[in-house]
Amino acid sequence: MTTNDILYSVRELVVEYHTRVGDLNAVDHVSLDIKRGEVLGLVGESGCGKSTLGKALMRMIQDPGRIVSGELWFNDVELLSLSNEKMRQLRGSRISMIFQDPMTSLNPVQRVVDHITETIQVHEPKTSDKAARARAAELVDRLGINRNRLDDYPHQLSGGMRQRVMISLALALRADLVIADEATTSLDVIVEAQFLDLLKELREEFDLTILLITHNIGLVAELADRVAVMYAGRMAEVAEIRQLFSDAKHPYAQGLLKAVPNIRLDDDELYKMPGSPPNLITAPTGCRFHPRCPQVMEICAQQAPKFQEVSPGQLASCWLYQEHPEKAGQAA
Repeated sequence: MTTNDILYSVRELVVEYHTRVGDLNAVDHVSLDIKRGEVLGLVGESGCGKSTLGKALMRMIQDPGRIVSGELWFNDVELLSLSNEKMRQLRGSRISMIFQDPMTSLNPVQRVVDHITETIQVHEPKTSDKAARARAAELVDRLGINRNRLDDYPHQLSGGMRQRVMISLALALRADLVIADEATTSLDVIVEAQFLDLLKELREEFDLTILLITHNIGLVAELADRVAVMYAGRMAEVAEIRQLFSDAKHPYAQGLLKAVPNIRLDDDELYKMPGSPPNLITAPTGCRFHPRCPQVMEICAQQAPKFQEVSPGQLASCWLYQEHPEKAGQAA
């Protein structure tokens, strides 16, 4: 993979939230590359830092949160060094986000057309009202919403239609990167399937790069090219989709896959990963997964493993694949 293949590169990113009982490291020294034209799935349990990472990519972390350190490289531009005004110009036009709940993300007193035309005209001030409305009508038509609904308010639309409006806002300026944060959570399974088909079509038509943040492993299997697995604010594993499902390396990734319901199982009992996610204010020392890991070793509690390549195209943060004193003792 060359530098030109990478659209967005995250390096040693640290994001924390200040609370009354201490600082919470929601994202802890995360490094991640997003390739041009790919769909990268970002999965993990609730509270692992997925949404925080997505917002950090757009520099949308608000008080009491803050980006402590790290680098965010987008198209060879370091975003943390940009002024607030330049970053505001970049949001929407180059990086867009589809938020989890469209009903709370859309302004209830603005019509659908106002949301879209405002997005266009803020970034392209010379666009006339007529031209902006025409673009909005063309866009919603493409997304399966009759242009006659442009003058409706969000509450007059179904959940699926509101989510399509959110997609139209993300596509209004042909952004290079679309971050979809739990975009199917509020949808029923039929509308979710339609949403998936739509994303596939839009990806091909607009040559989109998508970061798909989700709990749904099935959604990732259907849509993603690669998968990044987060645990307790850190990156556990990144792999091609086939690699992860056939040969996951990190014990946490293995546990996630085992916990997915399988209709071909002979017994009715589902696998349940032991323990609970840690409190990130008082996070475990060493590898953060070690209190729950079925393959834990002494060094796991003492020192965090490096996040490194463990097989071609597959990265993991686990002592099982790195040299340490216990392995040397076993070899002797």
